[in-house]
Amino acid sequence: MSKLFNKGSKIALTLTMAAALLAGCGGGGGNQGAGSAGLDVDPADLAFPLKEKATITGLISYPVGSESEPNNRTIFKRLEEKTNVHVDWRAIQSDQWGDKITNEMATLKTLPEFVFSAGFGDTELLKYAKQGVIINVEEYIDKYMPNLKKVFEQAPEYRTMCEDENGHIWALPWIEQLGAEKTAIQTVGNMPFINKAWLDFLKLPVPTTVDDFEKALIAFRDNADALKKEFGIEGDIIPMSFIMGGGNEDSVILTNGFGEGYGDPDQGKHLIVTDDKKVVCPATTEGWKKGVQWMHKLYEEKLIDEEAWTQDWSKYVSKGKSGRYGVCFSWDVANIAAVSMDDLIAGKSWVPLPALTADTRNITAATGSYTSGFDRGRCVVTCNAKNPALICAWLDQMYDPMQSPQNNWGTYGEDDGFDIFVMGKNANGEDMLQHAPLGDKSPVEVREAECVGGPLAILDSYYNVYVTCPDDAQYRLNWIKDVYTPDMNMKYVLPNVFMTENDVKTASNLNTDIDKAIKAARADGIMNGFTDDKFNELQKQLEGYKLNDFIAVYQKYVDEYYK
Repeated sequence: MSKLFNKGSKIALTLTMAAALLAGCGGGGGNQGAGSAGLDVDPADLAFPLKEKATITGLISYPVGSESEPNNRTIFKRLEEKTNVHVDWRAIQSDQWGDKITNEMATLKTLPEFVFSAGFGDTELLKYAKQGVIINVEEYIDKYMPNLKKVFEQAPEYRTMCEDENGHIWALPWIEQLGAEKTAIQTVGNMPFINKAWLDFLKLPVPTTVDDFEKALIAFRDNADALKKEFGIEGDIIPMSFIMGGGNEDSVILTNGFGEGYGDPDQGKHLIVTDDKKVVCPATTEGWKKGVQWMHKLYEEKLIDEEAWTQDWSKYVSKGKSGRYGVCFSWDVANIAAVSMDDLIAGKSWVPLPALTADTRNITAATGSYTSGFDRGRCVVTCNAKNPALICAWLDQMYDPMQSPQNNWGTYGEDDGFDIFVMGKNANGEDMLQHAPLGDKSPVEVREAECVGGPLAILDSYYNVYVTCPDDAQYRLNWIKDVYTPDMNMKYVLPNVFMTENDVKTASNLNTDIDKAIKAARADGIMNGFTDDKFNELQKQLEGYKLNDFIAVYQKYVDEYYK
């Protein structure tokens, strides 16, 4: 771990205002390397903590119901003490971020110097780069970001994934490695869970086929009164619930075994890669049609929550915590149901539902999952940065191997009576963050109360050196490896590539109508039925929306990537 910014160490940082950069803010020409202007000034010797306090400005999001003032969070308090850099934050509640961030980026007069939790897609990154609203940071990484530079040296694929066609890096990434290839924790996001306590009470096995699954749901429905009495449940029994179009809370994985077995794991692009490296849209296949038709059958039998089309996260969780679900979907069932980690590890109360055999048995891994968790556009430095080298040096603290886990999950020494970590020692006697037991607490709620997100990197090599693997991540990794990896029969996933500006624009424009059409057809088909005529009408729509051109864009990059 780099000690470059510890007390007594030195680094050359720019002090002079980058006047030329500010003058060009929003003026286009981002691809000409606007960010390098701040490097061509006289440097001065500085060290963290700075001798005199500096103030920088940042834009950040915070989870609903959590601390709204970033500087009240323990992590940022410690970073200010460590660096003597104060951040004047403007904070936006996460559920309002999507509506407000575009306006923030367009209002250059008030735009802060960096956006800590941007989460920009490629379209936004290249647009803001071309407009000159954000600066390229590759030279700052090489000169002033030793922690991130070391990450890129250890895992060079991530630097490649951050670079555009000209070698520019427009954003600082979020990287989380947990497992690799078909055992990576990201391979299955919308994991299906079934209520094992209900199955045991009704003397039913965990289903492995669509027919047995349907029988289990029917048993939940027909024995509702007995289940309510046995488990003290208030409210109606709901055999299966999900959030239609809700990412990890959607039910799309259930239909993976129909037809060709492709499923539709990418609910944004609706693309998969076959074993002969061909890009295919699952919504054009017989398997997708049969899967929607089967889901409609479940709906007709009143086995699906009628609110699945309209409920939000809070409503979904509220019913789950009341113990009313037989089947639900989430990254971790502990976020939805009232269940202890001990019970999950022991396989009591809730268990992951394995791949269901229909015409075949297969799990198609999520897009980009073989290179683990990666967000290319997590943090950007804006053209309003008065001292971009200082900002990048401060942001590099987020990539310290002891800091990244805290930003990602939470910290130690909190005053609220609960700590994500305790500070312990590794096998070599060095400091190591050790995860504290979560008990009955929801992992997502506890972490949101302490973590700050933003740019960070956690590599597999960090575990048991700088940090322990979280218990909930470990049991999820075990589920992936034991329950799902054996049925991941396809060789490839759609890779995470940084396309050219023209290709990004083409793909984005085409996908707007394609995505809407597919999601609308599925949602309507499950509720109202999905005839062959409806399927054929969807194909005509997709043809009109130039699906083949959309596929061709990605095929080009798949060919290059797997070359």
